Amino acid sequence: MPDPDPGESQRIYKEFLDLLPLTLALAGLPPSEPGRYYTEEQIEARAFTLKHAYRAARSVTRECIQRK
Repeated sequence: MPDPDPGESQRIYKEFLDLLPLTLALAGLPPSEPGRYYTEEQIEARAFTLKHAYRAARSVTRECIQRK
């Protein structure tokens, strides 16, 4: 898959940042505690949760925008 042009990369990055608050809310993960370190498995589980929450955030946002 070819790399997107710089303008497209910037748009995708902005979309990600715009959806980040909704993504974190949907993920429902507790905030990290100062001085607490996660194991590799815990990090992978949190990343998996965030990935799926991001997909859900994108889907919900697109559904809301398309409905007029």
